[in-house]
Parts: sequence; structure tokens; C-alpha cells
Amino acid sequence: MSGWQALPDDLPPEVRHFVEQLRQLKDGTGLSLVALGARTAYSKSSWHRYLNATQPPPRQAVAALCRIAGLDTTDAERFSVRWELAVQAWPRPAATPARTAEGEQGATGERYEDDPTLPWWDEPPGERANGMNRLLLAAALLLVLVLLLGVAGAVASG
Repeated sequence: MSGWQALPDDLPPEVRHFVEQLRQLKDGTGLSLVALGARTAYSKSSWHRYLNATQPPPRQAVAALCRIAGLDTTDAERFSVRWELAVQAWPRPAATPARTAEGEQGATGERYEDDPTLPWWDEPPGERANGMNRLLLAAALLLVLVLLLGVAGAVASG
């Protein structure tokens, strides 16, 4: 392949095959990473990570590259299947210790902290509940602030 850095030796075969195919598809477009980033919603550095197997690409990134490369529906679906197989086999980073509220060390688990293949609405229920609780609290505080401003404005205007 033209100018690509070597993929890690311990990469699962599904991931290696997918990344090699993705590289060929990208090379076939004739676009640089900068130009590819400009034509998709993904930056040059994101494409660099995807094409060097540092991070799995989101499904939408693969679909965007297939569209730019002019693949027909059947070939694009094949890439989608390759993507699914690769993401399932993609090596997860080692769990790193995280601080809990009490300051203790704990494991973060095997999920990427910023998993590009997991949309925000597909987060595990516990994490989604935490985010929703914060959002509801922020909305309630904003509502109280607006009501207070309204009362203050009514009092000030007589």
C-alpha cells in the first residue's frame, strides 16, 4: 500500500482485512486525508486514526467514504458487513484506573470512553440515566431562573 504505516502485528485478521480494504478504498478516491476530512464530517486526524487501526471508525464514516468512492449499494453493504466484523474483533484498550467519588481507584471496564461506534442514545442505561438526570436538573434550574427574572421584571415595571 502506498505510504501507509505498517499495521500492528497483533491485529485480529478481521480488523487487518477491514483496514486494508478501507485504505484501498481511500487510495482509490485519490484524496488526501485533508481533502477526505473536508468532504466528510470527520477530521484529517480522525481518518488517520481509522486508517492506521488506532481507533475503529464510526459506521457513518465508512458510509461516507463508500459514497465518495462511488461504490454501488451492494459493495457499500459489503463494507458495512466488514465494518461490523472488524468492530466486534477490534482490540479494546486496557482498562485504566478511574477515580470514584470517594477518590478510590476503580476499573473503567472494557468499553471505550468515547466509543465512536456507540451513538449517545445507545449508551448503557446507567450512563444514560446519569446524563438525563443532569440534563433535567439543568433544565429545572434554567426554568427557575427564567421565572425569577419574570417576577423581578414584573415587580420592577410596577
